[in-house]
Amino acid sequence: MRNFDYQTPTRLIFGEGVVEKLPEVMKPLGRKILLTYGGGSIKKIGLYDRVKELLKEFEVFELSGIEPNPKYSTSVLDGVRLCKENDIDVILAVGGGSVLDCSKAIAAGAKYEGETWDLISYQAFAKEALPIVDILTLAATGSEYDCGGVISRTETNDKIGYMDPHLFPVCSFLDPCYTFTVSKKQTAAGCADAMNHVMEQYFTEDTTLLNDGFCEAELKSLMYNTRIALENPEDYRARAELMLDCTYGCNGILALGNSASGWPCHAIEHALSAFYDITHGEGLAIITPRWMKHILSDRTLDRFVKYGINVFGINASLDKWEIAEKAIEETYRFFESIGIPMHLREVGIDESRVSEMAHHIAVNEGLDQAYVPLTEEDIEKIIRESL
Repeated sequence: MRNFDYQTPTRLIFGEGVVEKLPEVMKPLGRKILLTYGGGSIKKIGLYDRVKELLKEFEVFELSGIEPNPKYSTSVLDGVRLCKENDIDVILAVGGGSVLDCSKAIAAGAKYEGETWDLISYQAFAKEALPIVDILTLAATGSEYDCGGVISRTETNDKIGYMDPHLFPVCSFLDPCYTFTVSKKQTAAGCADAMNHVMEQYFTEDTTLLNDGFCEAELKSLMYNTRIALENPEDYRARAELMLDCTYGCNGILALGNSASGWPCHAIEHALSAFYDITHGEGLAIITPRWMKHILSDRTLDRFVKYGINVFGINASLDKWEIAEKAIEETYRFFESIGIPMHLREVGIDESRVSEMAHHIAVNEGLDQAYVPLTEEDIEKIIRESL
C-alpha cells in the first residue's frame, strides 16, 4: 500500500431544495460574483432566475456560453478578463463539469499576472485563486469535488487535464432534481465518464481490498441507476445516487494507497475530443473496451477476472481467460445498451488523422508510464480498432 497525502476541503450540500442556502454560503466570500454557465439550459429549468433572485443583494456579472469542451481562447480568457476588469471576489459556476472546469481555470488566471495557459500547461504554478462555488446540473465529471479540470486549446489541438490544490470548490450544491431534464444522450455519456473515472483507478498494479470494493460498488451503482434514469428521468432516487456516484468518482478517494494508473483511456480520448470536439463520455465508452482488449495478458488476467466476477457477476468457475473476455464484452454491451455509439466513425472520426493523434498522445501524455505502458504504435492500434 502506497503512501499518500490527501485533503478534500470542499463542502458538499446535497439534496432537494438546497440551493436556498446559496446566500449564506456566498456572503463570506465577497459581494462581486462572476456567474458562469453554458448554453442556457439553466434558464429553461428556472434555475437561472432562482439564482438571480437569491443573489439580489450581490453584484453579479455573467459569463455565458461556456462550451461542452471548454475552450481556452474564448471562455477562459473572457472569464479572466471579466474578473480582472470588475475586481471579482468569487465565481459561481452553474451547470455541468465543463462550466466548472472552465471556472477553475478562470479562478487561477484571475490571480495570475502572466499568460493563463502557463498555469494550465504547468509552465507556472498558481499561488492563489479566486474562490469557487458551484451548483451542479449534470452528473458526470466529479469536478464539483476535486481540484482539476480539462481545458482545450483548439489552435494547437491540446486538451489538458489541469490540477491545482487552490482549485477545490469552496462549496458544491448538489440537487438531483436539476438533472431530471438532462437528455438521454448526456445521461448515458455522464455515466460512461464516471465509470471510466472509476475503472482508471481500478486497473492499476497495486490496489487494496477496500478500494477495490469501493470501485466495484460504484460501477454497479452507475450501471443500475443509469438504466433507471433513462427509463424514468424523474426518478429521484436513481438521479440522486448517480449524482453521488459521479461526485465520488474522480476526487482520488477511490485510489488512496494504490499505485498510479496513468489514466490511459482519458489520455487517448482527450486527443479525440481535442481534434474532433466529440462528447467526452462517448469517446471514453468507445475507447475503453478496445484498450481493455489490447492490454489483456497473463500479467493483467487476474485483474480482469476479479472485475468480471465482482462487477458483472460472471461465473467464477469458468476458465480465467473466458471470464476476462466476457468482462470486456459485458463492458462494451453495457455502453451499447444505454445508447452510446460504439465506433468512432459514428461520431465523425475517420482514419485520416489517426497517426497524427497517436503521435500527439505519445509525445504529450506519458503513457509509457501507464498501468500497461503504451507506445505510439499501441495507441494507434487502439484508435484504429475503435473506428
